[in-house]
Amino acid sequence: MKTAGSNIVAVARSWLGTPYRHQGCLKGVGCDCLGLVRGVWQEIHGHEVRQIPPYSRHGRDVEGAERLLEAAATYLVPRNVPVTGNLEFPGSVVLFQLHGKLPPRHCGIIVQDNGFIHAQERLGVIVTPFNRSWRRRVHSIYDF
Repeated sequence: MKTAGSNIVAVARSWLGTPYRHQGCLKGVGCDCLGLVRGVWQEIHGHEVRQIPPYSRHGRDVEGAERLLEAAATYLVPRNVPVTGNLEFPGSVVLFQLHGKLPPRHCGIIVQDNGFIHAQERLGVIVTPFNRSWRRRVHSIYDF
């Protein structure tokens, strides 16, 4: 029997190779980082979270970033761990601050091998290791 975390990771891995599409949320067709998390949520829970209002591609869009935090607080359970410590929580959602002190603007799903799955422009849905650069951008971690 799979644990919830390993089931979430398995579903997220099934999205690997999906092309990047801003505001997309269709496995194999296209998604962005939020679309990936929404799509995995839908596969796990059997329903869509809610209709997401349009958001900018621009990384410094504070309003869009605040909506990401609001959605995380509404639908996910915060994992109260120091973000500088161990990040090995397979199946948890990780939020990243990409621009200094601005709210988090990027997200992914943690996998077992000290990495995370996310959608990246020009690359699509990929697994990326938690290198030093990504670790310093971690804002918070949530559970489905």
